[in-house]
Amino acid sequence: YETCRDNPTVLRLNSVHNPMRVNQRFLLFPHFAILQALKKFQPDIIHAHEPLQTAWAGNAYARRHHIPITMTVHQLPAFAASYLPNMPTLRRHIESLLWMYAHWLIKQFTSVITPSHTTSGLLTAFTGIKATTVSNGIDLQRFHPPLSSDDGTATRSRLNLPSNVPILLHIGRLDTDKGVDKVIRAAAPAICESEAHLVVVGDGCEKNSLMNLCQTLGIAHRVNFTNVFSDQKYLAEIYRMASLFIMASEIETQGIVLLEAAASGLPIVAVDATCISEIVHDQVNGYLAKPGDIAGLSDSIITLLNDPERALMMGMEGRTLVEAHDIHKTWSLHETLYLGLVKSTPTRQVLKKGQRLGKRKLMKSWMGFK
Repeated sequence: YETCRDNPTVLRLNSVHNPMRVNQRFLLFPHFAILQALKKFQPDIIHAHEPLQTAWAGNAYARRHHIPITMTVHQLPAFAASYLPNMPTLRRHIESLLWMYAHWLIKQFTSVITPSHTTSGLLTAFTGIKATTVSNGIDLQRFHPPLSSDDGTATRSRLNLPSNVPILLHIGRLDTDKGVDKVIRAAAPAICESEAHLVVVGDGCEKNSLMNLCQTLGIAHRVNFTNVFSDQKYLAEIYRMASLFIMASEIETQGIVLLEAAASGLPIVAVDATCISEIVHDQVNGYLAKPGDIAGLSDSIITLLNDPERALMMGMEGRTLVEAHDIHKTWSLHETLYLGLVKSTPTRQVLKKGQRLGKRKLMKSWMGFK
């Protein structure tokens, strides 16, 4: 069926649930339906965000009609391999095969985009193909530091949290690859030594086991699990209510929640892996620990709780750093790329100077949730 939201029309195709992820779906044989939709829409450029089904259909149409097609890489082979059984040899072989596939696939595209410089570097190192780096971007109007009118009382009441106690915050999928168990273990000493509460926002296959872990550690009465992804306004309010943000994921291609936390003026405690250091500058707007160093994460949490002035200063630094990721800059960079690709395609008429891309046709393919 089709839906229309803020002018763009979204075509939704038959799909089934992904048993390994909550709220993600796989398309059911979408090739013909996608080609029919593209034929009806007649785009001037295609932007794909998924490397399997929709990418193949988009590529087939683009080649047949001689139009440019670009793709954003939102996940790397190592991250996909992390879902396999914990067998290092198997994971290495699968990761190698996935890189071979990625190399072949990316060569079919006119250009490729990645959301961070680290991801671009890895892509070039493994495939020899250079990518354009464009941040996923952050809405700095929606996510901002607390205002004088913000006291967080209503949000705390909604989550059944006491007033005026420090809030440790984690937001993200509750799946194995996100390392939320490490967040809980790192937060446990701080919870035991202070009045702090931990708020875990999200859903996933590991939710029950994570709740059981809190019971085992004796901190269940200070940990709140909630899922508010559908309410972006409420989500922004939760950020502003918190004292600091914690993340232990080692598989990010950018880390949108880090952008949201920094934009909200929160100091961040995270793991120094993949592209995390592009957003979290150690001892500037937060602290970074080595992968697997739960004690290091815990010490940083306690340090920030014991020094509110330092936490506030780091939060302000984070807000300054994240301004480079303003969503309007992201839109502008994408538009510039689209126009350049269309202009370089001789069979297509180029926009006149001063016209907006909004008057051109653009087809984006999406699949599931990251």
